[in-house]
Amino acid sequence: MSRITPLALSLLVAGLVATGGAALAQTQTQPAAKPAAAKPAPAKKPVSQSRKELKSEAKGLALATEVTETISDNQLAISNRVLTGTAQCEFNQTVSVTPMQNKPGHFEVVFNKAAYVMTPQETTTGAVRLEDKRSGVVWLQIPVKSMMMNQKIGQRMVDGCTLAEQRAAVAAVTAAAR
Repeated sequence: MSRITPLALSLLVAGLVATGGAALAQTQTQPAAKPAAAKPAPAKKPVSQSRKELKSEAKGLALATEVTETISDNQLAISNRVLTGTAQCEFNQTVSVTPMQNKPGHFEVVFNKAAYVMTPQETTTGAVRLEDKRSGVVWLQIPVKSMMMNQKIGQRMVDGCTLAEQRAAVAAVTAAAR
């Protein structure tokens, strides 16, 4: 039998205490674990670039929605009743209503150097209503006048607008009343 000397025993105990027994347990029971491979950190985009990309995507989606907006048969029928041309409005203002060449049922309405792409909307009163849903601007035509409103702020932009056909209708009613 071999005998362990007190010096060897103290070295063995000191080694176990220093490593917490982990080295001995690892060598006796488990193979050494492989060190984890260092993964490169994913490259981050600058915040300003990602915001620009998001804004660009939002504009693209808005354009795609605007371009692909479909017009129903009822809206096409209403578009035949829209009066076009330049309307004379109160305070010497004008509004221009022009049908768009490439888009049946769409109209460009220009007021104060701002152009709106509008489509006819159905109403229960029979009034002609053109709306630019993106901006919230509405152009309303009734037999005697037209007006433009901003639905988002609930305010009239211009009122008392008349196109040639509306002026003729008012003149005919006035003449018939005499």
